[in-house]
Amino acid sequence: MMAQPTTDRATAQAADATPLLAVEDVHVALDGHPVLTGVDLALHTGELLGLVGPNGAGKTTLLRAVTALVALAGGHIAIRGRSVLETGRGELARTVAVVQQLPEAPATMAVSELVLLGRNPHLRLLGRESAHDYEVALEAMRRAGCEHFALRALGTLSGGERRRAFIARSLAQEPSLLLLDEPTANLDPEAQGEIFDLLRDLAAGGVGVLAVVHDLTLAAAYCDRIALLDGGHIVASGAPGRVLTADTVARVYGRRVTVLAHPRSGAPVIVPSVLDSAGEQAPTRAEDGRTDE
Repeated sequence: MMAQPTTDRATAQAADATPLLAVEDVHVALDGHPVLTGVDLALHTGELLGLVGPNGAGKTTLLRAVTALVALAGGHIAIRGRSVLETGRGELARTVAVVQQLPEAPATMAVSELVLLGRNPHLRLLGRESAHDYEVALEAMRRAGCEHFALRALGTLSGGERRRAFIARSLAQEPSLLLLDEPTANLDPEAQGEIFDLLRDLAAGGVGVLAVVHDLTLAAAYCDRIALLDGGHIVASGAPGRVLTADTVARVYGRRVTVLAHPRSGAPVIVPSVLDSAGEQAPTRAEDGRTDE
């Protein structure tokens, strides 16, 4: 059964805590073109925050800014109150784990080998993995649900299995903050639900999770809060029902989409407008008198 986000509880806890991740008035320009303009965002421990927005809104750039992979033209990003620019690469790697949209690794590499790479930030120079490192990697695979295919090569995995393997690698880093760029892209609905169930479990276990999500309905169903990014700045942030309103979605995505309420949960469901035109479907061939002859 799909885990429902505990929005009220998470919001109440967030109000009383220093953010795990604080993004304040961040500006980023790439090749002289502004990509992010005055972005403000906060993520708290134990929270699953969905970052949504149309293509080109700057979502991936924001994730890269959090890990200091792109330079800031202005603003401040801090993790646990400490600027990422003042944090060493090793410490940052032990604090923040990233799962890219299309992560790469040799197809012949075993899942267990991939996951063990997550321990690298904790190893000394030229050091070898200890028994503890292997235990952490095994626990990461268990948490990510890939322990039973630990010895399989990555090239033999389905899309959902492969995504779990890379999430397990990130968990082996023992991060406080987990960043994911479209973790369910190109997965079937069952696999999408499994991945988001996993992300909710990770948040419940104390990890702060920031996920770029393309599917608005999926984000509304699972995320504690949603931040809607458009044109390089946050246009709305808060509980899914408060962000994904008909007016806001139409303003950002256009009039070709419709916001409905889920019949059981009441969560926003975003569909193409044609699906909300009950009784106005195009006539069938029999109805309009045409045949295949």
